[in-house]
Amino acid sequence: MTHSRPVLHLVAGARPNFIKLSPVHAALLAAGQVDLQIVHTGQHYDTSMNQVLFDELGIPLPDIHLDVGSGPHGAQTGRILERYEACLMSARPQGVVVFGDVNSTIGCALAAVKLGIPVAHVEAGLRSSDRRMPEEINRLLTDAIADLCLVTEASGVDNLAREGVPAERVRLVGNVMIDTLLRELPAATQLRAFETFGLLEKQYGLVTVHRRSNVDDPDTLRELLELLVDVSVELRLVVSLHPRTRAVVERAGLSGLLETADRIQVAGPLPYRTNLSLMANACVVLTDSGGMQDETSVLDVPCLTLRENTERPITVQRGTSRLVGKDWSLLRTSFREALEGRWPAAQPIELWDGRASERIAHELAEWLAAHGQARQPQTAPH
Repeated sequence: MTHSRPVLHLVAGARPNFIKLSPVHAALLAAGQVDLQIVHTGQHYDTSMNQVLFDELGIPLPDIHLDVGSGPHGAQTGRILERYEACLMSARPQGVVVFGDVNSTIGCALAAVKLGIPVAHVEAGLRSSDRRMPEEINRLLTDAIADLCLVTEASGVDNLAREGVPAERVRLVGNVMIDTLLRELPAATQLRAFETFGLLEKQYGLVTVHRRSNVDDPDTLRELLELLVDVSVELRLVVSLHPRTRAVVERAGLSGLLETADRIQVAGPLPYRTNLSLMANACVVLTDSGGMQDETSVLDVPCLTLRENTERPITVQRGTSRLVGKDWSLLRTSFREALEGRWPAAQPIELWDGRASERIAHELAEWLAAHGQARQPQTAPH
């Protein structure tokens, strides 16, 4: 198939990627300057983690599916790189856009740049300064090889400058996750998902946990679950369990802790609008999700972030996120402040206005025009 316009790949593999991809895809379609192909690596392959999301957010079925599945970080990243490289060698786009900080992000970016295909990174520049996090490694490496770094907040611009990324490769465009949130919030509000759980507005908390630092050590996980049971005496909780978290809970023999707590309701991964509806109407959110730090800051909902650091400092400085880590005393104190309404109100965050995807579409069009034809690959590997 021949294309009269430049072909652009939008690459995603995990749920947060697709939440970011959705508005960018829509904005590029509206601009009408490029031909788009969605590449799904298959990093998240559970129906609840992607197909439901496609349906809700109106994302077309992927044009290319790599079916990489799960596995250790190295093996998964290697499969992504190998399969995407084969795809690129078969049909070469003029540019590749990657999102976020998952293994699909760095795997596909590597495959593209090694073939001389320019890469743009949406959500570039975020840094936690914690290299124990696989996501931090993915962020650092992707930004080092990307041709265009599309940044969500001012700290990202500073981080990239400190790392020596030329200023002409950096654009501060805002947060596309907020584009999706603002677009979907009216439908999510009408959903009133808390009623489905038999809850009252602002009289419950929402909990999600999936990061290795909280889940992989059974003792840490037990302490966290016991704490949730304890604080649920003061406020009913909905605990949304990621498939990986649920597997660890069951393997560690901790399922009974949640199942026997009569003020805790356990759910699987929630559809996007359901999760947004619950989050918007919660009294407090407890999470280790980066995206939910962003979302609660715009929704002005107290967020107890179950991490010792964050790559999203603006959510602590001007949003509603507070880092509590594994300091259970601080968590209890913060939980009480949220219940009593003694939480600082969120302040507006620059360019988190629902129009980041429009700015990204503009930058991508200019970027592709400046590149002209993609760089040619080397004739033979070294």
